[in-house]
This record gives sequence, C-alpha cells and structure tokens, in this order.
Amino acid sequence: MDEKTLKDSISSSVPYNEQYEEPPPEESLHRGLKARQISMIALGGAVGTGLVVGSGTALQRGGPLGLFLGYGFVGGVCYLVMVALGEMSAYLPHKKGFAGYATRFVDPALGFALGWNYLMKYLIVTPNNINAALFNTARTRSVHIAVWMVIFIAFIFIVNLLGVRVFGELEFWFSSIKVLALIGLLLMGIIIDLGGNPQHDRIGFRYWQPPNGPMGHYLLNQVHDEHLSIFLGFWATLVNALFAYMGTELIGVTVGEAENPRRNIPIAIKQTFYRILVFYVGGVFVISLIVPSTDDSLFVATKAKTGAAASPFVVATTLVGIKVLNHIINAAILLFVMSAANSDLYIGSRTLYGLAIEGKAPRIFRRVNRMGVPYPALILCTLFCGLVFLNVSSSSSKVFTWFVNLVSTFGALTWMCIAYSHLCFMRALKAQGISRDSLPFKAPLQPFGSWFALIATAIITFFKGFDTFIPFTTDTFITSYIAIPTFIILYTGYKLYYRTTKIAPENVDLVTGLQAIEEDEAKYKLEQEAMGPQTRWGRLREKFI
Repeated sequence: MDEKTLKDSISSSVPYNEQYEEPPPEESLHRGLKARQISMIALGGAVGTGLVVGSGTALQRGGPLGLFLGYGFVGGVCYLVMVALGEMSAYLPHKKGFAGYATRFVDPALGFALGWNYLMKYLIVTPNNINAALFNTARTRSVHIAVWMVIFIAFIFIVNLLGVRVFGELEFWFSSIKVLALIGLLLMGIIIDLGGNPQHDRIGFRYWQPPNGPMGHYLLNQVHDEHLSIFLGFWATLVNALFAYMGTELIGVTVGEAENPRRNIPIAIKQTFYRILVFYVGGVFVISLIVPSTDDSLFVATKAKTGAAASPFVVATTLVGIKVLNHIINAAILLFVMSAANSDLYIGSRTLYGLAIEGKAPRIFRRVNRMGVPYPALILCTLFCGLVFLNVSSSSSKVFTWFVNLVSTFGALTWMCIAYSHLCFMRALKAQGISRDSLPFKAPLQPFGSWFALIATAIITFFKGFDTFIPFTTDTFITSYIAIPTFIILYTGYKLYYRTTKIAPENVDLVTGLQAIEEDEAKYKLEQEAMGPQTRWGRLREKFI
C-alpha cells in the first residue's frame, strides 16, 4: 500500500494531525545529538536519587535479598519496556516523543493522555531532583536555601536554552563522570566488604545472616504477621525500584534530535541491559553486603534526610570509620541529581513541544529559536521548578516523599502506555504484511515481553500505595494515586470531546514521514563520506570526545 492510499484509509477519528507529518523547518528541533552523546545520556542519564539515595529505604524495608530481588525484577521489566520503545523509535524516529506513537498506533486519546501524563511527571521530577540537591548544600549556613534554589534553577535553564549541542556535550561529560563515580562507589563497596577498611573487618555475607536476615520485616508492628511482613517488605522494594528506574525511557524523546537515529538509537537501547545489570542490580547487591538493614543509622538517614546522609554508601563508610569519603560522595550525589534535573528539564520541554506539534497543546509551544530550542515550553517547565520552594515551609523529606509518589505513578503509566503502543504496533505490522525482521531494530521476547511488562507494571502501580493504609495517611494516599484518575480523565475527556476510536491495525499509518527520515539519513551519510575515511584517532575522537 503506497503512502497516499494509506493516508486516505486512516480513521477519520484523528482530529488534528491527520498526516503525521514532521513540523516545518522553522518549528523543528535540530538533530544535533551525536552517537556518543546519546549513548552516554542513555547510560548515565537516569541514574539519580532512586539508586544512590532511595535504595537505602528499600534495604531497610525489604532486607538484602528483598532489595536484590526487587531491583532485579523491576530491572527486567524496565528492559522489556526499553526494547519495545527501541523498536518503535528506530522504525519511526519522529520529533513528537513516544506520545506520538500512542496517537499513531493506538488512539489519539491515548496519545493525548500519555503526553500530558508524561509532561506532568517531568514538571514534578525536576524540582524533586533540585530538592535532593539542596540537602547537599544545606550545610552552607551562610547562604539561605532559597538562594541555592535560584542558582540551581538558573543553571539548568541556561544550559537548556543554549541548544541541544551544548546540552548534549554537557550531559555527555556529566554522565561520564557519573558512570566513573558509580564504578568508584561499587569498587569501594567491594573493598569494604572484603576487609579493605580501617577496621580490617571482612564482612562477606554477614548482613544476610541472622540477626539481620536476608528479608526485611516491614510494618511488623502493624500487621503482626511475620510472613506477611516479609512479603510487604519485598513489595516495598518493587515500588522503590520502580521510582529508581524511572527516566530510562528518556532515550525515546531524544530521537527527535539525534543524528542518524536508526543507527544510534538501537545501540543506546542495547546498552540498557548492561546498565541495569551492572549499575542497578550490581549496585544494590554491593549495598546489601556492606550495610545491615537493621542498623539504626540507616533508619535515621532514610527517615530524616534526602541528601547524601540518606545514601547507603555514606552509611557504609560511617560504619567502618571512613570519614573523608563522605564529602566526596556528597559531591558525587550533587552531580548526580543536578545532571538528572538538567536532563529532566530538557525532556519536559520536548514533551510539551511534541504535544503542541500534534495540536494537543497551545500553538505557542511549537515555537523554537534559531538553535532549535522550544523556548516557550522551556520557560513554562522552568517555572514549575518553583515547586521546590515548598521546602521553605515544609520539611524536605516530606516534600521528597510527595514527589516520589507522584513521579513513580506518572512514570508507571508511561511504561504501560509504551508497552501497549508496541503491542498495537506489532499488530499493525502483521495486518499490513510487514515482517518485523525487516525493522532497523527488533525487540526480543515479543509479544510476551510487552505483555509481561504491561501487566507487571499495572499490578505494582495498583498496589504501590498499600502502606498508606497502615495506618491511613491522607497526603501520601493522594500523592500515590492521584495520577491514575488524572490519566483516566484526560483520556476519557479527549475521547468524548473528539469522538475518537481505536485505530484498526490495517488502518495504522506505517508510511507517512518515513521518506523524510530516509532523506535525513542519506544526507548524514553523504556528509560523512565527504569528510573522507577517518583515521584510527578520528574514530576514537568521534566515539569518546
């Protein structure tokens, strides 16, 4: 079926962007992200408070084995979501984010709800990371916390305003340092465990044995059942891990500004497996070896603070009598969260821009400057960073809890929509006689992988706020679940107003826009050929510098 015939056959339920065309040049993002930048952003972009700080809470609740199993399980779900997104992104690397895939492959109403859901996530997660960074500067008593808030917000705004090339280069180096810092923390943990500490104490698997035990006993005083308490502790690690992995899908938004995306996106997606295995699963395993889940300092840190003091790595160094490393870890965590805030602001502005391009947000957010930055969208997202000023009147640990609850639910709904969009994409391919073997990137374990990711994420999300009932806490209950009715209202409202219907697999547009993408690829290859064959140093510089 040719492009014209397929366009004519698309359901009339699509109310705005019927042709799914890319925006005109004057309203278009610039493809300025290089392969090395995309790979490094994918490698280190999502590593933040959920791993280096929040894992302490998970260890306290689930115990060492519960922590390891919980992060491993959710890591597997995350990988399945990422490869599903990678298959769609490599085939159609458009500039509308993955909400555009829901609009195109499923139903415009789902695209509308997903887009605004994802935007709300990033309107919350950016101040959440700034909030975490503030604790690392709280010791500077000579400067008021509000001044630090303004400095951090201004910094990430300026970086994003300077264009994708500046953003990409800065995030490349930020992510490189984050990866090196994480490797350093993992090595430090292994050395501490093997006895290379001031106390010369070889810990081994001591903290997996009684009286600590491999599993935690969460809410035991409330439920009065040891087996139920152990299960609730494990379930709490799944919820915490869900928050830790949120953000890995940001690679699906960068495709709109990636050079040669059909080659570079699959490379970045494939690295996800190793990132999850080494940094997340490996990281929590090391933490489980060097910090006892029942230690009083861990309870105090996770309850009272959200900065470096809450990090299990800091707790570990304190337990063995290492003092100097605390300041180094503090600086590393500050870099982690500021880099995450910087990339969060980028993703939020691009998500709002993508909604505007589809006609699902005001047209003013379609505007870009000469560097391809959607500056009205960037300004609005920056204004929402003012939520961090809640710290002035509320305890930051409370604000942090609210933000974590909101972000994890918004993110979980996003994962479910990505998995479902991929299932509809595969149905459309089959209905139109297109083999998945012909795609630039083919997701493994399908369609079972996307079904498993969809169902597993839905179950975790539905029961994620179980501890708000033991005892019932109004504010945490609302922040745990408010995203779900919000999503339903967005979806239902759009569907009723525009009377949209789900697009039949045979009518899904798998053609429009491919020609423009292929032309961009051809142009990129010509530019590379014009530069001539690269020397070994040239290839090395392209990859790393």
